[in-house]
Amino acid sequence: MSSTLVKITEIEANQDGSDSKEQGHSTPPGLLKARLANLHRELIIPKGGGGGGPGEGFNVAQTDDARIGFVGFPSVGKSTLLSNLAGVYSEVASYEFTTLATVPGVIRYKGAKIQHKKIIENELKGFGIHLNSKSPNIGFKKKDKGGIKLTATHPQKDDLINVVEGNRVYIPCIYMLNKIDQISIEELDIIYKVPHCVPISSHHCWNFDDLLEKIWDYLKLVRIYTKLKGQLPDYTSPVVLPYSRPTVEDFCKKIHKNLIKEFKYALVWGLSVKHNPQKVDKDHMLEDEDVIQIMKK
Repeated sequence: MSSTLVKITEIEANQDGSDSKEQGHSTPPGLLKARLANLHRELIIPKGGGGGGPGEGFNVAQTDDARIGFVGFPSVGKSTLLSNLAGVYSEVASYEFTTLATVPGVIRYKGAKIQHKKIIENELKGFGIHLNSKSPNIGFKKKDKGGIKLTATHPQKDDLINVVEGNRVYIPCIYMLNKIDQISIEELDIIYKVPHCVPISSHHCWNFDDLLEKIWDYLKLVRIYTKLKGQLPDYTSPVVLPYSRPTVEDFCKKIHKNLIKEFKYALVWGLSVKHNPQKVDKDHMLEDEDVIQIMKK
């Protein structure tokens, strides 16, 4: 890993092309960026080796409806926030780098289970993580005889590299500005105007309601309530789906992979239908807080 970091440092130092020009040739900036992308990927997924796989502490197996992560400088209150929100113990101290390993926890909010992983990393974009931005609208296809075919309107150089590399992720981010118990009301009013920000106090558990509501909004989840024939809907344990126009088929697959094979039709109550109930097929698109009853063959 140390040799990879050295290579990254050398390329970043020479990105202006000054060293290359002195040697009589110039490396195209796009090629330098592509090399940087490959080297950053090696930091996460090392080449070859004894089968040890990626380094420890970078991931937590997902077992719930959604995952969020805390990223920040040392001693800003991440451990205190995790402990108070999720009810798990994460060591807290006045010195830096108290927590060195991933600490998973679960928040239950509006019926959904949200899993946490805590990663301390300053250069997220260098590792292909783009915050609060959309994936570039660029399509490309490899040609049979070599080369690629691009479909784009006024693409930027960096966007082209990102799409071809295929190892970038674009995720929403909320900036939690902690320790508001140590600032004035006037300063707090200014903080509230910062985009994507929620001011909190981890120690005093201040403004956690606003934080949880904003997390919920950014995750864009859909709650679907189940109903058995002749019974009232179960509003205590919704089936939670990502808000990407989920269908009845998506709902069935979340319940059990074989349920769709036994599916005949469904009755739906809620915003997605004109009549309550309405008979729908597996392609019907569901809305948040719909109620569904599955009829089997």
